[in-house]
Amino acid sequence: MNIPFSPPFIDQTVIDEVVNTLQSNWITSGPKVKELEAEIINLTSSDAAVCVNSWTSGAIMMLKWYGIGRGDEVIIPAYSYCATALCVLHCGATPVMVDVLDDCTIDPEKVMSSITSKTKAIIAVDIAGLPCHYTTLMALINGSGIKKLFVASSDKQKQLGRILLISDAAHSIGSLYDEVPAAKKSDITIFSFHAVKNITTAEGGCICLNLPSDFDHQLEYKFLKLLSMNGQNRDAFAKSQGANWRYDILFKGFKMNMPDICAAIGLAQVRKYKATLLPLRKIVFLKYCSAFDGYDWFIKPVMKDECRESSYHLFALRIKHISESQRDQIVEEIVSRGVMVNVHFIPMPMLTYFKSIGYQIENYPNSYKQYACEISLPIYPQLTEAETDYIIASVIASVRLVTGIEELVKVSS
Repeated sequence: MNIPFSPPFIDQTVIDEVVNTLQSNWITSGPKVKELEAEIINLTSSDAAVCVNSWTSGAIMMLKWYGIGRGDEVIIPAYSYCATALCVLHCGATPVMVDVLDDCTIDPEKVMSSITSKTKAIIAVDIAGLPCHYTTLMALINGSGIKKLFVASSDKQKQLGRILLISDAAHSIGSLYDEVPAAKKSDITIFSFHAVKNITTAEGGCICLNLPSDFDHQLEYKFLKLLSMNGQNRDAFAKSQGANWRYDILFKGFKMNMPDICAAIGLAQVRKYKATLLPLRKIVFLKYCSAFDGYDWFIKPVMKDECRESSYHLFALRIKHISESQRDQIVEEIVSRGVMVNVHFIPMPMLTYFKSIGYQIENYPNSYKQYACEISLPIYPQLTEAETDYIIASVIASVRLVTGIEELVKVSS
């Protein structure tokens, strides 16, 4: 067999939506983007949603919106994709990396010990679809001692009066927290719609606003739409509707908008996500768990606990008592059998650029520990039962072959 890692879900409804956009003769930002934003609000129960051209663009926009810049600090986990730190650096601020828990989400105790008077925001990263411990993080930043430490330097910071909690939800659209959409548990949630994500627009992202009630979410939405379009007060679609050619630039904005041709892909997917696509991912996840559960080397990923439920974006297989080099050999062996797998993530302090600016992996031992034994398996709606069975067999055989430990056999229940 030849099984890809994460192909996009493209069925006839997606094709039809894209063709409809092409036939409309309007392919940049317009009505499809507005429809997708409405669907995201419906899915997440958020107060507003702003589609952009990538997760990174959305993060830069929101850090700028909050007035974060040179001299400020933003706390992030070391165990994440590079964009989590790069968005902070692009704003001139300093990423303060902390270690993660065994479930790979940011460690609230490490966050607590890293807060200073320079801390303006926390970007908590949902890993493999599992939300971070948002109740704990929100209680932390609302504590009287931490709020007294906060020094506001912009109007938005004065209005909020505390550290901003941003959810890097690139992996977790559709996840739940206390049986409600997890997006409701932070001030700002930013999704990625990259090609490998649960919902894709090829490239793209979405900012969801769930700020305290003294913020006017519709006013913030209108401002962010302008911010994503160079600060221009009339977008191209509005200009195309009759004699609307005159425009003004109200402030220094960005070019970060999502076009309709991309929104069309996500629009078709999101309409069937909750009822069809997400449950199909869960079926594959549960099948992996059932197949590996009796093996003593299997570290079961957190799928659901007392307050959180994953979006089943990745199946992050972790294997006990192996080295990084053994993990790499297992990956090579699985791939040799025609199954494409991945690793999430290489901790940022292990990457050349971040090492060059002073980050050292030795300061984040649990991030390294989780990375060194992790293999991401294919998990998507199109996987057939035969393909899933083949992946399982390939993993079991590869682990046994590389480790050479005879005891790695399924134990009887």
